[in-house]
Amino acid sequence: MFRIAARSAASQTARYTRSFSVTAPFRQAAETAAAPAAADGDAKITKIVDQIAKLNLLETASLVSALKTRLNISDVVMAAPASAPAASGAPAAAAGAAAAAAAPEKPAEQTSFKVTLAAFDAAAKAKVIKEIKALLPGASLVEAKKFVEGAPKVVRDSAPKEEAEKIKKLLESVGATVTLE
Repeated sequence: MFRIAARSAASQTARYTRSFSVTAPFRQAAETAAAPAAADGDAKITKIVDQIAKLNLLETASLVSALKTRLNISDVVMAAPASAPAASGAPAAAAGAAAAAAAPEKPAEQTSFKVTLAAFDAAAKAKVIKEIKALLPGASLVEAKKFVEGAPKVVRDSAPKEEAEKIKKLLESVGATVTLE
């Protein structure tokens, strides 16, 4: 049969503490990071940094959560483009902002268009009805006639640029007035 060894929470925590303790390279990096604080002469900060550098992974996680609770800090995900200039330094961020301000922004090119039948030539009404019937899926001849007579009407909404221009050329060739919006 299987034996389940009962361990106390303290022994499990001790086991995890030993397995996740900060290794020597990380301690060296933390001590190197503490060197600028010592150069400033602030002994209190240096002492805190040294104490934090000696913590293991579980203790560090507990410290972070306690600080978030005490200082009322919520977890906020920062966008990558916003954090990239901040990481590179203030002078680089200022230069990037100046370059962005100097370059005029081009308006975004419109990719979808609304094709509207604005008007039609009375002599070419039959041709326009025939083309509208072909453009509207499932439309009968009567529905196409009512559609044309009710102009201005939207023929196609959110059409790509190429399709919108094709529809405009087709309808204008049979005597209709078409607008793209």
